Amino acid sequence: MLGALAVAMVCAASVPAPAVAASPSPASPSPTSSAGGDSTSLPSIPLALADDAPCTAASDRTARYATWAQQSLSLSHAWQLSRGEGVTVAVVDTGVSATAPTLSGRVTAVGDAGEDCVGHGTFTAGLVAAAPTSGTAFRGVAPAGRVLAVRGTDRRGTASAGLVADGIRAAVDRGAEVIAVALALTTGEDELTAAVRYATSHDALVVAAAAPDVEPKSTDTPVGAYWPASAPGALSVVGVLADGSVLASASGATGADLAAPGGPVVGIGPRGSGHYIGAGSSSAAAFAAGTAALVRAYHPELTAAETAERLTASAAPTGDAPRLDPYAALSMVPAGSRSPAAPSPATPLHLPAVSTTPRHRALLAAGAMAGLVLVVAAAAVVIPRGRARGWRPPP
Repeated sequence: MLGALAVAMVCAASVPAPAVAASPSPASPSPTSSAGGDSTSLPSIPLALADDAPCTAASDRTARYATWAQQSLSLSHAWQLSRGEGVTVAVVDTGVSATAPTLSGRVTAVGDAGEDCVGHGTFTAGLVAAAPTSGTAFRGVAPAGRVLAVRGTDRRGTASAGLVADGIRAAVDRGAEVIAVALALTTGEDELTAAVRYATSHDALVVAAAAPDVEPKSTDTPVGAYWPASAPGALSVVGVLADGSVLASASGATGADLAAPGGPVVGIGPRGSGHYIGAGSSSAAAFAAGTAALVRAYHPELTAAETAERLTASAAPTGDAPRLDPYAALSMVPAGSRSPAAPSPATPLHLPAVSTTPRHRALLAAGAMAGLVLVVAAAAVVIPRGRARGWRPPP
């Protein structure tokens, strides 16, 4: 069972906070105090960079303890069953740094997506699959899974429907079983719907943010019309805070399939071993994509659609959307399933015919024995009396 647990986050810091890339535009939403601990000591991960801004600088701050987001998912229980071995999760975002220490040796890139100037894609990939490392409790949901880096933006972080659609198709063609899309767009319905359809036809599960991490400036945006999350076959995920409330940036999203921790969230960056902090439905989608990897590794017989159904069916029915529960998704027994030891109704049992003859003989023998006992008992009474009377009849 998931709870909105506020776990104190203690960040180790022996030097002043590092300078973050100059004037990132836009930046991740500001973390709130619900993270617990000194959350302001971690730099924010940007969503995109201004034209004249340098690449995101390395963080020299490390979060020693798990935040409420990781604690609320009860990952220690889920890891007893699965760690995502053998499953590839594509991350469609700003790219994923192939040199990130906690992803070392497990990142394959499409084109130049192995470089991440912005850092948001690496942050997302870390939430999916970062491996354990000393000095911190942070790790990804599927720490043994593999990552396919796919660019859904330009090098500065500006997204387009064409780039995201091409990224989804490229992920499918490279064999990804789960595709995490951190981007939520208000345009491109037709091409993004077609891209999701292409993924589902190849048994790949698209897990998409139900809303952008920052509220759109335009007031003409239809409520809930974000793509590819709204496409049929996509699993849409909305970000929530520790108290279960939906993030302000996602307040316009409707009909999300799942809710997951959306902020404040601690994660890795594109350079160095330090940590960053971010918030948004993209983080929630990363947690759900990591969980899908756990399920597909533990239940390889499931299709992409069946995996999505398991994630939603096992989720806790709270708030506007059911709350992601990785351990329940792994361990639940689907309704109508039967124990392997139970015979199937479609296969009737054929028991050998039992002859009744031995039974009849046994009954006859038992009756004869009972009669013999009665005769002996009667004789034991009658014979002594008869002898006493000289065998004369009673008076």
